[in-house]
Amino acid sequence: MLNIHNLSIAFQGEYLFEDITFKLGNGDRIGLIGKNGAGKSTMLRILSKEQEANTGQIAADKDLKIGFLKQDIDFDFGKTVLEESYEAFKEIKACEKQLEDINTQLAERTDYESESYNQLMIDLNEIQHQYEILGGYNYQGETEKILQGLGFKREDFNKLTDTFSGGWRMRIELAKLLLQNNDLLLLDEPTNHLDIESIIWLENFLKNYSGAVVIVSHDKMFLDNVTNRTIEISLGRIYDYNKPYTKFLALREEIKTQQLATQKNQEKQIQQTEKLIEKFRAKASKATMAQSLIKKLERMDRIEVDEEDNAVMSLNFPVSVTPGKVVVEVENASKHYGDLQVLHNVSMTIPRDIKTAFVGQNGQGKSTLAKIIVGEIEHQGNLSLGHNVQIGYFAQNQAEYLDGNKTVLDTMIDAANETNRSKVRDILGSFLFRGEEADKYVRVLSGGERNRLALAKLLLQPLNVLIMDEPTNHLDIKSKNVLKEALKKFEGTLILVSHDRDFLQGLTETIYEFKDQKVKQYLGDIDFYLEQRNLENLREAEKRTVIAKDEKSINNKQSYQDQKKLKSLNNKLSNIESKINILEKDIKTDDLQLATNYDETAASPEFFDNYQSKKQKLEKLMEDWENVQESIDALNFNN
Repeated sequence: MLNIHNLSIAFQGEYLFEDITFKLGNGDRIGLIGKNGAGKSTMLRILSKEQEANTGQIAADKDLKIGFLKQDIDFDFGKTVLEESYEAFKEIKACEKQLEDINTQLAERTDYESESYNQLMIDLNEIQHQYEILGGYNYQGETEKILQGLGFKREDFNKLTDTFSGGWRMRIELAKLLLQNNDLLLLDEPTNHLDIESIIWLENFLKNYSGAVVIVSHDKMFLDNVTNRTIEISLGRIYDYNKPYTKFLALREEIKTQQLATQKNQEKQIQQTEKLIEKFRAKASKATMAQSLIKKLERMDRIEVDEEDNAVMSLNFPVSVTPGKVVVEVENASKHYGDLQVLHNVSMTIPRDIKTAFVGQNGQGKSTLAKIIVGEIEHQGNLSLGHNVQIGYFAQNQAEYLDGNKTVLDTMIDAANETNRSKVRDILGSFLFRGEEADKYVRVLSGGERNRLALAKLLLQPLNVLIMDEPTNHLDIKSKNVLKEALKKFEGTLILVSHDRDFLQGLTETIYEFKDQKVKQYLGDIDFYLEQRNLENLREAEKRTVIAKDEKSINNKQSYQDQKKLKSLNNKLSNIESKINILEKDIKTDDLQLATNYDETAASPEFFDNYQSKKQKLEKLMEDWENVQESIDALNFNN
């Protein structure tokens, strides 16, 4: 499918990766991993032909179709969700336009016997056949199924894309890619804007995908559930194993242990050989043997141990003061944006030192309630914070909270106070902003770097309650592990909005699910919640099965009634056609009589009255024929 040979790319004289070689084949589902800045997104851009490498070749199968989901997308506004999704079907839409043009011509033209009219009929047949092969009769249903899988409701289909957030527009772009039947899918952080249910749906879709998939993701569970191969980019090299992420880590550690043991044995052998060389050099009779040993050392392949980039941030959230027993109390809170009601009479009590997760589909009010608690947006209802509560808030949309025109260092200095300003450079160093990195402007930082900077800022303020909205977006796996361990050790109260199942595992002890303007509490961790939801979904499935059986019974009755009606209409159509044939013959006879014996015929007024009456009856029968035929077509279409 795709062969990559000796690929290299450098920025400002430094190689991101050098002389990389690997192959992609059908059925490969590859997790492309590495630290932020290792070159993962660059690799995807090169594979998609959006960017050229400095050296190396990429050989691809002829007519290889590649779909690429980028982190940042350009979107045309003014279309509905369905209209934008249908953009995935360029060939089908072109066929529809051709069919529409031909049908318009056929309806307007009357030269039924002409050669050009006959050619139109031939073209119509060929395009209809092509339309069927392309899936023209199925694409609308497939589109709706995938949109629903990604979290859209039927009532969303005809809404303008302008009214949706960037995350939801990203879902539409993902839906388009999944509908295109590409041979190779390149997905850059596909789960960043998906809720847990949509991630599970995407996992199942990709497991059954027949082409190849390359996924850049920091969601360990997603990678384990989807991929069958892992390629890590580290310090300019790649490590490629036919294992999903967790098994890859274990295998790589095992290989590294073997390399260390073999290297240790080789070092012993080298040291012994060098001692012999020194010993034999001193004796003339042994000089030849010494030279032989020197050549042996020169020919020896030195065993190297795979290098690892172990630079990670260090993080610890100290608690400022001890707050009261209840840190947040919400009573009958409601919030709407225009006509859209997000929360309705929501109540909850969050006690001190409890770690809580907000989960649920996007748009259900998780981030809204977080913003209400920190006092960022107005709402209806009551909210009170406990005694001595000091909140640290990590917002999902960090780009809006950080000034792009400031440097990393200035951002921290401006957020610091007299007591901790002297510690700013030390804090930045612990978050991997060392030396010249601290002088970078915020606007040039990657998504992961911005998240690290936002986390560093949190350490400059006193807090005993942490509210974090999707903190793992754009963080690499090692940084996520550091953050998770820091939150586990945090002795204060944690409210975490997240869709990352692996990150939530073992971290929170209470789950609040947001759904249909309400919240429901689950007294357990994320695994308990998912187990409970699965049971609920099974009950819902059972209900749907009963409903489906009832509908099938109704449909069978309906089908029998339709068949009776269809038979009656066909009989009526045959009767009308028979009358039309008789009248057309009579009128043709009258036309012949007028042509051959006009004077005698014209003398009889009854003839003309009778002649006009036949023509009027013929017109009426033709109208009746059209109406009956439309009824037959409608019944056939519905069945």
